[in-house]
Order: sequence, then structure tokens, then C-alpha cells
Amino acid sequence: MLDMIKGVFTDNGFVTAFLVIGLTMWLAYFISNKLTKGKIHGSAIAIVLGLVLAYIGGVVTEGSKGLADISFLAGIGFLGGSMLRDFAIVATSFGANFDEIKKAGFRGVISLFFGVILSFVVGVIFAYLFGYKDVVSMTTIGAGTVTYIVGPVTGATLGASSEVIAISIAAGLIKSVLVMVGTPFVAKYIGLNNPMSAMVYGGLMGTTSGVAGGLAATDPKLVPYGAVTATFYTGLGCLLAPTVLFLITNAIF
Repeated sequence: MLDMIKGVFTDNGFVTAFLVIGLTMWLAYFISNKLTKGKIHGSAIAIVLGLVLAYIGGVVTEGSKGLADISFLAGIGFLGGSMLRDFAIVATSFGANFDEIKKAGFRGVISLFFGVILSFVVGVIFAYLFGYKDVVSMTTIGAGTVTYIVGPVTGATLGASSEVIAISIAAGLIKSVLVMVGTPFVAKYIGLNNPMSAMVYGGLMGTTSGVAGGLAATDPKLVPYGAVTATFYTGLGCLLAPTVLFLITNAIF
């Protein structure tokens, strides 16, 4: 009986992947609503659960792809692959209207550039301190600190190793989780209570999922405003990191 069920899951790996992710999201939002009263957004909990499951999958199978190394969960590897990642980038770009960015004014534009550059510099510093002295690795990890999408895009462009790209993704995920969890706690101290501050905050933090989740836990009415600038943040990071920021890093090191 168990073999038959396993066979059904294995033969329908893509559907199984959606089922597992759906159940994980349901559990995450259940924990968020019932145990934290919405103070920690469900997306943040879902990311943590995903990382835990990936670790368990790696330990059980002694593989390198997390849950995707388990035969009947191989479809998760497709959902987390480069094709759907690139699709997400394109979809995000098509969903943005450049006219919307004008609503944030000069402060919104400055926050975008400042946020990307500051995150990149912090990532490069940490990469250097942890022993990554070559420019490609430092740039890739710095780009990952911008967002976990900018990291692999930059790494693939510059020819970084898979290990470095994985580190860049991990850096972006940590940032996303921290923004999601931390936003509700710092909101009242930084004046995050109006559309303009939400736009500037989105430009500074940049991680769309982190900003959206954090603002949703703070004040759902602010989510669209933070998402306006955060949406452009990823695109700007993908544009600057493998080009201008890489050249500047190369000139310095």
C-alpha cells in the first residue's frame, strides 16, 4: 500500500511539490495566526520551515538538493529551479509600472539606489571577512545580500561557483526573514505609518517578499506602497550588480 502511494507521488512529482508547498504555507499561516497573533508574518515562518525541511532532506539523503533528493519530492527541485526563478523576475518586471515610481518622488528614487548600494557593500565586507577574496565571489555574495534573486542572476552572469551562488541565496533569504520578522517591531520607532515612509522603506530594504510580509504584519494598507519601490529594487539590483558594482569592486580589490 505504501509503495503504491509512493509510486503515485513519484509519478506526479510536480503536483506533489505543489501539495507539499501548499501544506507548508497552510501550516505557516496557521502558526502565524494562532501562536503569534499575526505578529510574525506567515511568509517568514514558511521560509524558515522550508529551510528546516531542506536541511532534513539533506541529512536524510546525504545529498545536495535538500528535499529534491527524495524521489517522490523531486518536483520541488523544479519549482525552485532557475526557470521559475527567471519567470518570477520577468513577471515582477511586467507587473511594475514606471509611472508608479514617480509617486515616491525624489526620495523614493534615492532610497532605491542607497538601499541597493548599502546592501551590496555590507555583503562584500562579510564575504571578504569570511575569506572570499576574489572579485567574482565577493560581487556575487554582495548581490545576494541585495536580494536572493539578484545573487544568483549576478553569479550566473559572472561565472561564480555553485557554492558561492548558494551562499548568496542564503544571504538574501536571511535578509528577507529578518525584514519580515523585524518590520512590525521597528515600525513605530522609524515612523513607518504612512504611504510615503512605506515607499522609502521598500526602497531601502528592497526584498519584495520581506517588505510585503513585514508591512502586512504592520499595517496591510501600507503593503502596496512598499511594494511599489521594492519591486523596482530587484530589477535595479540585477542591472547594477553584475555591471557597475562589479567594475567598482574589481577596481578596489
